[in-house]
Amino acid sequence: MTIYPLQVESEGFDDRGAYAALFHALAEPTRLALLEHLATGEHRVRDLVDHMHLAQSTVSKHLACLRDCGLVTVRAEGRSSWFRLADPSRLAALMTVADGLLSASGVALSLRDHQDHDKLTAEER
Repeated sequence: MTIYPLQVESEGFDDRGAYAALFHALAEPTRLALLEHLATGEHRVRDLVDHMHLAQSTVSKHLACLRDCGLVTVRAEGRSSWFRLADPSRLAALMTVADGLLSASGVALSLRDHQDHDKLTAEER
């Protein structure tokens, strides 16, 4: 695969750390699944734990990563923390662009394909 130099003005990548944090957050299938679920609306951590079938500490760790890079926001209500997408339309646009890049490179995997593969691998153990 040939990588072509990006023709952008230098100010576009001033904070490479922010870009790295964003792409790091998107590089984990569990975080992508959390984002997909949060696209349906605001959820408590407890709801996400039940939906994802993961430990509360694991879900909280992933949510902290997503919050730290600005993909989700949190609000406290009593003892509960409610999470939602920070900018659903821009995240959807980013995922559409990512799908286009993957298709152009010949990669046709979807999040669901990856999750199904992980389930099969876990069941085979």
